[in-house]
Amino acid sequence: MPQQPVAPSPLAMLFPFLIMFLIFYVLVFQPQTKARKAHQQMLKALKKYDEVVTTGGIFGTVVNVKPDTVTLRVNENVRIEVEKAAITRLVKSRAAEPESPPTEKKA
Repeated sequence: MPQQPVAPSPLAMLFPFLIMFLIFYVLVFQPQTKARKAHQQMLKALKKYDEVVTTGGIFGTVVNVKPDTVTLRVNENVRIEVEKAAITRLVKSRAAEPESPPTEKKA
């Protein structure tokens, strides 16, 4: 008399899915969470005279920090106000240096 196949237990069927979720968590979710926290810390630590890059690729120097926005000096006499979330990365932190006046070359 042939033996009938025994169905695997639900726990044994769930084990491969748990392993895949664990691998997915370690490779995707954990690094993404760390990067998000680092970005939030960088935004909180923005100070006057920090050089930053926006999501649009605009380089600027922070001249004013408000709770939700940042005013950037892009060029002489050109200032733009952007949301803090639009700041992608910090290029250079110069919190202690005062803004130096532009030097003009005389021809």
